[in-house]
Amino acid sequence: MSFHAVLKGSLAGLMTVGLLSAVATGFAPAAVSANGSSNLEDNASGCRLSQDSGVQHVIYVQFDNTHFTRDNPNVPSDLEQMPNLLNFIKNNGTLDTNHHTPLISHTATDILTSLTGVYGDRHGVPVSNSFKYFTPAGKARTGVSFAYWTSPIFDVSPGTPTDTTTNMLTAEGKNAPAPWVPFTRAGCNVGSVATANTILENIGIDVPTVFPPDPVSHQPSPEMQEVASNPGQAFADFVGIGIHCASGNVVCAGVNGRSDPLPAEPGGYTGFKGLFGHKYVAQQVSPSGPLTDLNGHVIQDSSGHVGFPGFDGMSAAVSLSYVAALQENGVPVTYAYISDAHDNHAATPPYSFGPGEAGYVAALKAYDDAFGKFFTRLAHDGINRSNTLFVFTADEGDHFSGGTPAPAGCDDVNTPCAYSHVNCTATNPTSCPANNVGETNANLAGLLATQQGITTAFTVHADSAPTVYITQSPGNPPRDAAVTRAFERAAGKLTGINPQTGATEQIMRAMADPVEMKLLHMVTADPFRTPTFTYFADPAYFLFAGAPSCTSPCVTQNFGFAWNHGDFQPEIVNTWLGLVGPGVRHLGATGKIWSDHTDIRPTMLALTGLHDDYASDGRVLLEALKGEGLADSLGEKRGLFIKLAQVYKQINAPVGQLGLSTLARSTQALQGDDALYATIEGQLIALNAQRDTIAGQMIAMLNAAAFDGKSINAEHAHDLIQQGENLLGQGDDQEGD
Repeated sequence: MSFHAVLKGSLAGLMTVGLLSAVATGFAPAAVSANGSSNLEDNASGCRLSQDSGVQHVIYVQFDNTHFTRDNPNVPSDLEQMPNLLNFIKNNGTLDTNHHTPLISHTATDILTSLTGVYGDRHGVPVSNSFKYFTPAGKARTGVSFAYWTSPIFDVSPGTPTDTTTNMLTAEGKNAPAPWVPFTRAGCNVGSVATANTILENIGIDVPTVFPPDPVSHQPSPEMQEVASNPGQAFADFVGIGIHCASGNVVCAGVNGRSDPLPAEPGGYTGFKGLFGHKYVAQQVSPSGPLTDLNGHVIQDSSGHVGFPGFDGMSAAVSLSYVAALQENGVPVTYAYISDAHDNHAATPPYSFGPGEAGYVAALKAYDDAFGKFFTRLAHDGINRSNTLFVFTADEGDHFSGGTPAPAGCDDVNTPCAYSHVNCTATNPTSCPANNVGETNANLAGLLATQQGITTAFTVHADSAPTVYITQSPGNPPRDAAVTRAFERAAGKLTGINPQTGATEQIMRAMADPVEMKLLHMVTADPFRTPTFTYFADPAYFLFAGAPSCTSPCVTQNFGFAWNHGDFQPEIVNTWLGLVGPGVRHLGATGKIWSDHTDIRPTMLALTGLHDDYASDGRVLLEALKGEGLADSLGEKRGLFIKLAQVYKQINAPVGQLGLSTLARSTQALQGDDALYATIEGQLIALNAQRDTIAGQMIAMLNAAAFDGKSINAEHAHDLIQQGENLLGQGDDQEGD
């Protein structure tokens, strides 16, 4: 479940029978201006995307926890239960089923990596959906990963924050470049629908950041006053929805347009404005009445506040309605988030569904219906695969923590699947039904104290891949300090009793301290954000730091949550990417293209004829592109480009071959004695330095060919490929030592 999911925060105003009919059937015409032309044409006419490719619109949709593969072999997968989407991708473009996440594999990190094309060490959020940071005194405070792009860390701890750096942070310690910039510079308005950190995420720090007090009187802005007087309505009004406008565009030119500054943007970024919040965006895209979802219901939260319904309320019918309305009203580039269909968003038991359970099936059926209406509505507007780049992906693939449904062999098609939903304990496994739904909660502090005698003070970012922060005085100890090493060795030995089977099992699956985390792109420019180490657990477990005892059970099963992520196992880090539109090959579903989230952005930019003012960590997915444009310009060196790119990904991606082999080696080091630890750490440091040098040269060559029209030097490329393969061999050899 994403952190967004815990931030929960009638047809109306239709004047004619024609409009009523349009909404009821899933259609909504573009708004019409006084001169009879549509806003779709008027406000997007200055958008200068690639004329060669024919892309006039961009629609990017990222799901939370939506799977291509089956969680239960008898139950159709999430995408199989959404044939309107699955068939649209397979029949018209490329569905890459060998797509991957970064580490840790968590909602905020995954989405931000997809948006920026760089890993967490370069966008600032490698740990999510919240994280800890050390204070100068060695204690730890909590930051939330979701905060507007230019906001400081969203610190929810009591007292005054000690780290005031921006949440989005480059490797040089500056505010990270924003993903909408190439588009707005090209004259295109960019809409953001609940898309991480590109919109306001909270009313605490984000509203004052974008709607600051009057500079003369210092009086709170009207938006800040609304936060104080009516926080529920303020959340619905200002959080979750936004438009970043091209310079001088009329959509943001009115009194509600606000300055959209990016002071650290490479190449400068001044004179741009944005609309922030449903309250102001809806006036542009639904001027005749409240904005409705694709089923004709007024968009509002569970408390009746008209406006943004909360991140947990972003079902396909709601999210896609926002996208369509934006596209129809002068916003040709849109990014959108769709919430997890595996959870019961009604906030009543059962909170999480198992594969094939009635609520799970109904949610996916509703999502499928929404996509059917969405594609029909867009086609009615003239927005289709001939002129629109569609990008669909999921942040990660969560692990289902639960038992086997009843009856045996249920498939949700012919036989519904039934699950139990109760809390149960490891000390009495008979209290846990074999078909129970729920993650295994484990008190890390209690297990360390009772099993290993470790009572060192620490805190964690609770997760199935928790990051650990040792705070025992003097706090934030060096990685090779005695207290750190004793803690890591003890953590590697912990066992838990499976609540459903009664079997004793090892909890730890891998560990990484700052040496390996650096290789995995998890160490930022802010040293206070670097954990003592990261603990990758059995994905059924969710670890937290409770009391240092197990007088109450240290291991229980909590039916409130059932889908875990963060870990490195294939079921979590392997996800999917769908591309449809001009310049995209029709490959259908294919597992032959190894890609990860960083590759989405450079591929999008290559198809739209744009570029970033910084080097991406990702590469253009040339295998999925047609012969025109980049693929054609490379000529006989197309194959060389692809081979170089493939080796590059395996040495640089966190879950590529080198990343996974060194993670295994790091685990051996942290479990071993000090002599073994020192030897392996030295090897990893040397591998990291070699990797950075080789990968830097590789991506420079790939980017120069993709965006600068430079020819690939064949001799140099072959040399780099050989160096990369040698590096992979070193990683594999050391893993087996």
